[in-house]
Amino acid sequence: MNRRSLLGGALAGGLLAVTGVRPASAKESALPPLNTAGLAAAIDPLPAEISGALVRIEGAAGRWHGRAGEAEIGTGRPVPWDGRFRIGSMTKAFTAAAILQLVAAGLVELDAPLRRYLPDLLPEGYPGTVRMALDHTHGLRGTPIPNKDRAWFLAHRYDTFEPGSQVQWTEEPLFEPGTRQDYSNLGYIVAGLVIERVTGRPYADAVRRGVLRPLRLRATSLPGTRLGVPGPHAHGYERIVEGDTVRYVDVTRANPTLQWAAAEIISTTADLDDFLVGLLGGHLLPRRQLAAMLTVPSDAPIWAPGEDEDGSPATYSAGLSRIRLGGVEVWGKSGDRPGYNNGMGATLDLRRRVTFSLNTLTMGGNQPVTAQRLILAALT
Repeated sequence: MNRRSLLGGALAGGLLAVTGVRPASAKESALPPLNTAGLAAAIDPLPAEISGALVRIEGAAGRWHGRAGEAEIGTGRPVPWDGRFRIGSMTKAFTAAAILQLVAAGLVELDAPLRRYLPDLLPEGYPGTVRMALDHTHGLRGTPIPNKDRAWFLAHRYDTFEPGSQVQWTEEPLFEPGTRQDYSNLGYIVAGLVIERVTGRPYADAVRRGVLRPLRLRATSLPGTRLGVPGPHAHGYERIVEGDTVRYVDVTRANPTLQWAAAEIISTTADLDDFLVGLLGGHLLPRRQLAAMLTVPSDAPIWAPGEDEDGSPATYSAGLSRIRLGGVEVWGKSGDRPGYNNGMGATLDLRRRVTFSLNTLTMGGNQPVTAQRLILAALT
């Protein structure tokens, strides 16, 4: 049997037959009552930095849905409840799940050197592993591209980038792989390439076959080079102030190939909630691989190029991040693209789950205060 046939058999049968496997640490969380007043206040009224908002809280510990703003500025049309949006770096959770399915199928070894799969790209002696690509401890250098700079984005938003062009393969690592955690898209560009080398198919096929179809995420798509957001959606904008004039540039249409396996997916709050349930509920990965996805490196302090290392512990696992708020531990991911800032998170027992999308008016900034208020109101 060739590798492609083995992959198909594994995803169609063996892997997904292991359903309902919960993380060993999924004890019932001590959650406060759902703060519906705080959630409503976070998006009504919307601040000037946001043109639209869509929020979904689910779980046995309380449900709440909210929306605000306009789907398209000047029309008065509300943000659609089933609106699609560019989820940005939340794509990493899907890519991580897909490669960990290959690990479970025996086609990828999590702690194998990346050079085993990409010998023509990585220099001899580079010690980074597949696990390090997934948890941002690989040390690889990126090609300098100011992708969140307004002028650059508007000039290049329709360009197509080749997978792997984002990585400076032959440069010395930023640090000894495994010793620091430096969050970026690079590890997931590499992970996508590993998937393609192993399966002989586009990485997106592995995500569709192993994640979208089993969970029936019909509103979720991997657009490739397609520019638009399919189906109902709120538009994303960039606000440009020129003297006394304010205009809004619609940035909804864009080519997502620069972000590729790290940040290209389009989805909905409902599909993302189903993804959290499927993933943390053990319907996508066997127990060992789910545990790997929930492992934050303990000996790699978080760091960013150009910043002093302060010893802050790592927070990212394979495709997810772990946060603790008021004694509540939440696993999830944020993500943004021009015009969109989003998040998803859940307690391991799935009793409280939050997904949201905000339409931002300034690209490249910090997470909007509105997002912070939503997270705090949902979880504390």
